Amino acid sequence: MKKIIVLALGLFYVVLNSGCSQTPNPGPDKDVVFKNLDTTANPGTDFFAYANGGWIKKNPIPAAYSAWGIGNLVSEEIRNQLRKISEDALNEHAAKGSNSQKIGDFYASGMDSIKIEQQGLSPLKAEFDAIDQLKDVKSVLATIAHLHTIGVGTFISPGIYQDAKKSDKMALHLWQGGLGLPNRDYYFNTDKKTSDIRKDYAETHLPTMLQLSGLSDLDANKAAKAVFAIEKDLASKSRKLEDLRDPYANYNKLSINQLHALTPAIDWAIVFEKMELKKVDSVIVGQPEFYQEVNTLLKKYTLNDWKAYLRWNVVSSFAPYLHKAVVDEDFRFHGKVISGKKEQLPRWKKVLDAENGLMGEVLGQLFVKEYFPETAKKRYEKLVEAIRDTYRERIKTLDWMSAETKAKALIKLNKISKKVGYPEKWKDFSSLEINRDSYVGNIMKANKFWNAYEIKKLGKPVDRTEWDMTPQTYNAYYNPSNNEIVLPAAIFTIPGMRDEEVDDAVVYGYAGASTIGHEITHGFDDEGRQFDADGNLKSWWTKADGDKFNAKAALMVKQFDDFVVLDSLHVNGKATLGENIADLGGIVLGFEAFKKTAQYKAGKKINGLTPQQRYFLGYALGWLGAQRNERLANQILTDVHSPANLRVNGPFANLPEFYEAFGIKQGNPMWRPEAVRVKIW
Repeated sequence: MKKIIVLALGLFYVVLNSGCSQTPNPGPDKDVVFKNLDTTANPGTDFFAYANGGWIKKNPIPAAYSAWGIGNLVSEEIRNQLRKISEDALNEHAAKGSNSQKIGDFYASGMDSIKIEQQGLSPLKAEFDAIDQLKDVKSVLATIAHLHTIGVGTFISPGIYQDAKKSDKMALHLWQGGLGLPNRDYYFNTDKKTSDIRKDYAETHLPTMLQLSGLSDLDANKAAKAVFAIEKDLASKSRKLEDLRDPYANYNKLSINQLHALTPAIDWAIVFEKMELKKVDSVIVGQPEFYQEVNTLLKKYTLNDWKAYLRWNVVSSFAPYLHKAVVDEDFRFHGKVISGKKEQLPRWKKVLDAENGLMGEVLGQLFVKEYFPETAKKRYEKLVEAIRDTYRERIKTLDWMSAETKAKALIKLNKISKKVGYPEKWKDFSSLEINRDSYVGNIMKANKFWNAYEIKKLGKPVDRTEWDMTPQTYNAYYNPSNNEIVLPAAIFTIPGMRDEEVDDAVVYGYAGASTIGHEITHGFDDEGRQFDADGNLKSWWTKADGDKFNAKAALMVKQFDDFVVLDSLHVNGKATLGENIADLGGIVLGFEAFKKTAQYKAGKKINGLTPQQRYFLGYALGWLGAQRNERLANQILTDVHSPANLRVNGPFANLPEFYEAFGIKQGNPMWRPEAVRVKIW
């Protein structure tokens, strides 16, 4: 994946045809890359600061955000449009069961702060009552399974996905889970930042939330200790971020008998029944040692401990949608302590984000009609093929890969399917019932809808037309099991710019490199390369070629391991390897494709910048922004993407074309000796 968190809509879009009859020549104040420059920074010292520093200095991070950049700008445009649509639907009094009725009633329930305060914890009463009545381990497991159907996560984390080794089949997967902190490292790392977060969580956040859930101070403190102990034990057998990227190590297919043998304390028949799963004959367990630990913990902890753990998971899962006291404490910890935010978003933005997350395709159908015409879709599809053609040429001329592996790589490249803009068919939301009675109730209903939607896939053929992102999402992805790239309409947007105002150099850097080339390269990164042209986890490389690739990848791991981003906190080179390879590959592909355009061949400057310089600045535009230290620390521990500045400076330091464009010379911090530069694709 390219970008991580924000959503957006293609309110503005860029024409991506490579053969513009006339290159735009905007003045400095209209030039999307020139006006962001910090000319006091040296491009040979810190190119990210040079490319984006002017904008960053003028645009401090707003109090309600942990980061602020181009994705946020697009997101704000989108929210305004979503707000109008939702408010119009709210006042429309549409027919029951219609999309407009569901949108309007969901928005109304979330905006009714008076009713939410009056209801307090009452929307959770049935769940708390069921937890209080638990009698034994079997009833604990049955409750865990039920809670999953309404959106409450625990240590049993199922999902219906493609079988990695039989990509035409949908299979039940079990993954590690059940932690209240962002990941396992928060329970064990000893640096001051992580230690302070862990102390706050264990001694303040957990007991406060449990007290707000209805327990006395004494019982809340006792319950908090039990919850933290359970989670720490779960964390001890949870795999590290980098270890979760090995597709073979995280593929362990077991029969039901083998699953029972692995975890004899878990009655899986009860679990599957309560999760509404039928005809389960095998399960792919990502981390068997984790479920062995769950088996042990079910016997280690008391019934009251498990009641505390489940109560905590219920209140935590629905905290953002409850009354003010709960929302405030949830924000204090997750918003302030974890992410560094200073204040909460206004209610309308939070409700819209929830609505978009649960009913995104309902909104997406309305938006693409207005903001993403068929002509734009075709333009983006053409750019995909321009990048694919370039990749094809580069594979053929690689000096380190054998002819045998090249032939199979070309087959896989040719078979990569592209999804651009929006789905050909939309999901059916007719069974989703929404009303104005309860905001939390609507959240639960939507979660049940999605649980039922996913369960129906088990045992059925794979629907390769399905999208896992909405058109208004400012993101993109490569799916190795489908061997496909998915490029939502919004990912190509440059806020406030019309298509005719953006030159090819910027387009090929911003869209061709950081999005299209990036996602295609994911098919050939350290993880993606292990899947064949049909999306199956199957070796197709010669051993010698695999060894050569791994040697090049190890060099990139070393490069990023050496980056210090905050105090003594380093980038995790192994965990971020796939994204770093995709970034470098995307930049190389985008530049080679750009060289075929009229603008590149003409070589004319715009506002003193050559076409080559504008290309690299266009790529840097995709990472425009800044983030708070709290969020940066969290990203290093939990995210497979490197920080934005290093997604620019890191790969650029490997490219002689970049050196030539900006006169980078030995002695400049951006310069690397040729022997340690990474060149893969």
